[in-house]
Amino acid sequence: MCASVQGIPAGIPIPFDHKTLNFASKRMAVLKKAVFRGPHYYSRTPMIQITIDLGILEDWPTDKIPGFSDRLLALLPGLKEHGCSYGEAGGFIRRLHEGTWLGHVIEHVAIQLQTEIGIEVSRGKTRSVKGKPGVYHIMYEYETERVGLLAGEIALQLVNSLLPQNLAGLSGMECLGEERFAFTTTDDALNRLCDLAGRERLGPTTRSIVEAAKKMGIPSIRLDDDSLVQLGWGKNQRIIRASMTDGTSHIAVDKAGDKELTKKLLHSVGVPVPSGKVVRTVESAVEAAADIGYPVTIKPLDGNHGRGVTTNISNEAGVRSAFDLANAHSRSVIVESHYNGSDYRVLVIGGRVTAVSERIPAHVVGDGVNTIGDLIGMVNKDPRRGDGHTNVLSRIVVDEGMKKFLSCSGLTVESIPAKGDRVMLCCTANLSTGGTAIDRTDDIHPANIVLMERAAQTIGLDIAGIDVVTSDISLPLLQAGGGVVEVNAAPGFRMHLCPSEGQSRPVGEAVARMLFPQGASARIPVVAVTGTNGKSTTTRMISHMLRLTGARVGFTSTSGVFINDDVLWQGDASGPQSAGMILRSPDVDYAVLETARGGILRSGLGFDKCDVGIVMNVTSDHLGIGGIDTLQDLADVKGVVAESVSKNGVSILNADDPLTRDMARNAGGRICFFSMNGGYLMSEALRAHIAEGGMALVREEWIGQSEIVLHKDGQRIPIMPVNNIACAYGGIVGFNIQNALAAICAGLALGLDMQIIKAGLATFTSSFETNPGRLNINDDHGFRVILDYAHNPAALKALGEVVEYMRKSYRNVIGTVNTPGDRRDDDIREVGRIAATYLDTIIFREEPDRRGREPGVINTLLSEGALSTGFDAQDIICTEKEEDAIDICLAKAKPGDLVVLTPSDVSGAWQRVLNFRPAKSGSNSGHESEKVLHA
Repeated sequence: MCASVQGIPAGIPIPFDHKTLNFASKRMAVLKKAVFRGPHYYSRTPMIQITIDLGILEDWPTDKIPGFSDRLLALLPGLKEHGCSYGEAGGFIRRLHEGTWLGHVIEHVAIQLQTEIGIEVSRGKTRSVKGKPGVYHIMYEYETERVGLLAGEIALQLVNSLLPQNLAGLSGMECLGEERFAFTTTDDALNRLCDLAGRERLGPTTRSIVEAAKKMGIPSIRLDDDSLVQLGWGKNQRIIRASMTDGTSHIAVDKAGDKELTKKLLHSVGVPVPSGKVVRTVESAVEAAADIGYPVTIKPLDGNHGRGVTTNISNEAGVRSAFDLANAHSRSVIVESHYNGSDYRVLVIGGRVTAVSERIPAHVVGDGVNTIGDLIGMVNKDPRRGDGHTNVLSRIVVDEGMKKFLSCSGLTVESIPAKGDRVMLCCTANLSTGGTAIDRTDDIHPANIVLMERAAQTIGLDIAGIDVVTSDISLPLLQAGGGVVEVNAAPGFRMHLCPSEGQSRPVGEAVARMLFPQGASARIPVVAVTGTNGKSTTTRMISHMLRLTGARVGFTSTSGVFINDDVLWQGDASGPQSAGMILRSPDVDYAVLETARGGILRSGLGFDKCDVGIVMNVTSDHLGIGGIDTLQDLADVKGVVAESVSKNGVSILNADDPLTRDMARNAGGRICFFSMNGGYLMSEALRAHIAEGGMALVREEWIGQSEIVLHKDGQRIPIMPVNNIACAYGGIVGFNIQNALAAICAGLALGLDMQIIKAGLATFTSSFETNPGRLNINDDHGFRVILDYAHNPAALKALGEVVEYMRKSYRNVIGTVNTPGDRRDDDIREVGRIAATYLDTIIFREEPDRRGREPGVINTLLSEGALSTGFDAQDIICTEKEEDAIDICLAKAKPGDLVVLTPSDVSGAWQRVLNFRPAKSGSNSGHESEKVLHA
């Protein structure tokens, strides 16, 4: 049984009927799961979310289910410590007796199950889903993802098992992952959870470094299923694997692995070491022992963890037996003089002695009744002991080596020691063989500190575990006798973190501070850009400015993942996984991350905090999807970015959008507003912000000129004329002026020189190569083509304003329009209405964005919207495929026309424009797939 679950009454049976797992109508059902790895819509804490439909149990709170609370507390008495909404121990019990819903109970059970196996989690929340009676989002904190999911599964089964037969029933468990199993006792369930945690959690050494780094504000990314961890981001990252770092010399590891070479090198610099010889045959070992003089120690040349080591050998028979044991681990064996005294481990980190432990070999103390084997079993019940290296102490394992060692004293595992007799079980004091440790950090003599630091430097290890045998570590080795018997690379930290006796030492912190000394940054500047529209262009603008400094800039957008001009991945890359690609890249100076609504809702942000958080706007898009039904809901999602700005960072918010402006109340860092309405048009709220010394960047328009102006610390500072913003086309493209305002704010927040910012905006164009899908213009065919990714009402309105400004220069405006099928019917109709305000001929299409809609439905809704404005039905064409819609637009265009394309496949559409060849005179200019929709 997992030693960490001793607080649970062992073997209490759960009244579990496997038949209740068969789904019954209106019984409890799991609908879906989500794992939030970064700050998210519900909390800044990583959490697992299980969405559950209680069915008929919505009418059965806990106070109405006879005996439920008592049975639950008998199984998990630790729940009595949960404060819940009352904020004190016993609070959750009060909620149970007052009556609370089962979703809330499952949340607390999932937390307690993790606590029982030694995982420190405490936060959770359960919320009903709007408009869906009986449906709840259950959320709870986790440390390791798979362990957290299994805790949720066990919690669901446990709560279900406590229900009366007529209420029990559970379905949808496959949503939770691969760990499917049924259990009959709490021990069964908790042992399964504990076993999984042992496989999934970081080991004590790695965990101590990661936790110390977290307290220092250093982010971490686990790179594999074992102990390979990245600390920090981008160019400032460091890599560890347990106590090996990316600065650990391979040559030093090789030197430490060759024990004979280690002794030779240490001896050459005055560090005392035992004399010895390397042998390959048992006869050579016997001869060497005789030459050295008994007692001797025999061990593998390149062994570790005390495997194959035999100490204090006093005769030839012992040598022969010890040679065979060592030879099983290494072809070459060391025979060396034996030091009498205690076994100490001195940990040197970054050239400094950090911790010292006295190691006691595994042993038992007789009681005159139990056998050695029984006594070992009793010792192994210590909750600190576990298998391998995952627990503070290791279980003592009876193996052939132990049996041989006992036989040398005339004992077996069946022997019964007298009361008080201390029976040593092996000759080595390693924790991995069941040993214990006493902290001696404050006892080591200064002269020994100098020797240990010299030993580590001589071998060249940044982290070294030095094994010393001496009678008293508080005396100089030259006086007390003894010496260094081994220098180990990748030493374990368990004995220093949780000694059996004495003080715990902050060895993980010492490693973190070695990797990131004072003044060294672990992070790179992170800019996160969110909003309904303008994210991609603003992201690219900022990246362009940063590149002018000579920096390597990683950025993500709906077009892909990029480092400067290198494409790491193509496609929509505005979520946390794409952000991780940039933050893991070791050659990145800055990260500029487009951060979309979908990723935040699916798994949270891809970072714990950012230096600059930008919210462009919040307008109607994606409503009715994922529980986000109102604009305020959408604002709360996008506000996660502003709330994640570090205290020394800057939140950049659109003052012209009330929902975005209101985010200032919860935003992190300093607030910087941007506005298209400066000067006499400035709002009273923005004037008040500036009057208080706040920072704002505005467009001011005066007679004959338009200028960008910064207000900061009470000063008015002109920045540049709007005409100098290349992608604003002389000031007619309002949305790109707005995007530029946000980008300038970001440049100022990052400390860029003003000349760099001006040069960046003067050279950033709306070409396809620079900013694909954002107001790209082509004039190759005698008519103008505008290609823009606009796909929601606000974006189409903004695009329409540009088209209306250009209209006076063109004879006819033809365009293709679409919106994704997962939008609400009225939102789709609104897109049709907007298209009718600035297009003379409209080609509606559906692919590739039907998203579950039946063929023809989207086009019908779009057409209804257009027709509601009085638009002529003869000027509406509906087709299915995007490429057909584009071909129709291009084929209908004549010299002097303006063609407006709003594609989903931006690259494919642009290539289609470039490849277009007008039909020969007299040929059919239509398209076989077009269908005219009549009123």
